[in-house]
Order: sequence, then structure tokens, then C-alpha cells
Amino acid sequence: MKLAVSNLALPAYYHLGMLPYVHSLGVEGLEVVPAHTWPDRVTSRMVESYRAAVEGAELSVIGMHGLFRHRPDLGIFASGDKRARSLELLVQLSAVTRDLGGRTLILESRWRNDIPEREAWLQCRDFLHEVLPRIESHGTVLCFAPLTDGDFCRQARQCYMLTNAIDHDSFGLHLGAAALAANGEMGHTTFAAVRGRLELVHLDEPGHAVLGSSNQVDHIDMRNHLAAITYKGWASLVQQTVPAAEPADSLRLGLRFFANSYMSNGARKGIRV
Repeated sequence: MKLAVSNLALPAYYHLGMLPYVHSLGVEGLEVVPAHTWPDRVTSRMVESYRAAVEGAELSVIGMHGLFRHRPDLGIFASGDKRARSLELLVQLSAVTRDLGGRTLILESRWRNDIPEREAWLQCRDFLHEVLPRIESHGTVLCFAPLTDGDFCRQARQCYMLTNAIDHDSFGLHLGAAALAANGEMGHTTFAAVRGRLELVHLDEPGHAVLGSSNQVDHIDMRNHLAAITYKGWASLVQQTVPAAEPADSLRLGLRFFANSYMSNGARKGIRV
């Protein structure tokens, strides 16, 4: 696997100076949370500057997640103007991801609330049929994340069925450790279904705690399943900064746990924590 970290593990907005340090720890990629990266509307100049800083630190942007973070007014089940703005934001973020050199867009927040389940599936289908043709020229892939928080398409098996039903090159498959554990899906069937089709893996804990700190996720089991399907794509460490702690310290803890849980003895030398 190729190792990336989400920039949630770094200070909001002001973390470019840490990127060379992140690379020095053995990390190759960076996953971007838009609301954690830019406080306002993103301009092309801001995107160019961010990409230059990432590549100057010998990292690569792999994609984005947290697409509707801090945007409770938006969502795939919004209507009218809110629905139009939700579509426009996803298309814009897809273009930004392309311009940053990334590929994946992970949508974690999905609430149908009082919409009947069958109607929600139909609305989701219509939303995807509208947004996917608008991003396919970007070369990006939108993925639904299995959820620990949300009420639509929560499970990996549901995301798999939806991806097969939509059958579009711009709609892919993603797995996250915390959600798999919470939903009881950390098993062979889940991983065998996505073999050769998995776009990205999130290595995380409930609440985006420091990796390995919750004792609720069996990361050795996760590693074994990924090895069984010979997954060689990106694995992104997703954790938030810890209040009153140095971000560098929390990041080292997470990376040390990753090295001990996911890497062979020989490969651990590449993680310098």
C-alpha cells in the first residue's frame, strides 16, 4: 500500500510549513478536506499555490474527503436551490481535485432524515445521474463512504450494490476501517467483493481519534483482509489533531501504530517515527 495522510491531522488552514516534515516521516500522499484547507471560496490561484507547496514537499495530493463538512445546508437529498448548490459544489470540488493532481472524492455525510427509504434511493440515483456526467471529464471518481454517522447507504454492501447499479466509471468503491468495524463488516465477503475495484482505503478510528487509540477497530484484521485481496493502492490515515497536543506528536503516534499494524518488518524502515 501507498501511505497518505488526511490534512485533518494538521492545523486547519495553516499547515503548509509542516508538509516537508510529513514527507520526512515516510508519507507519500496527502488527502485534502476542503473546509480544513481554505476558509473561503477556493480560487484557481489558491489551488495552484497549494499544489506547488505539496509537490515542493515531495508529496502528492491523492484526493478529497469531507466534501460537505460544515455544510449542513447541502446534501444529496436537498431540493430546489440547495440541491443545485450541492451539485455545483461537487462539480467544483471535482475540478479542484483534478487541478491538485488527485483522483478520489469521498462523500461521508448522507442524511435522508424523514424521506422514505425507497424514495431516498430513487433521489440518490437521480442525483448521481446528474453529477457523474459532469465530472467524468475531470478523471475523478466519486465514492460513497460506509458510515458510522448517517442514515443512508451506511454499509459497505449497500455502497457496493449502488456502485454496481449506477455502473459509471466516475462512481467508485471506498472502504474505511472505523465504519467496517462499527457495522460488523470486517470480513472476507466485504473485501472479496471489491477486489480489483477499490479506489481508496481510510485507516481511521471512531470520531477520527488517533489511529489505534480507541480499541474498537481490529487493524490487524483489516491488514490481513487487504493483503488477501492484494490491495496496492492508497491507504489514507485519517485522524484529527488532538486539542492541547502538538499535531506532530499525534501524527507520529498514528504513523507508529500504522507501521506496527500494517507493514512488514522490512517495510517499517520507510516510516520514520
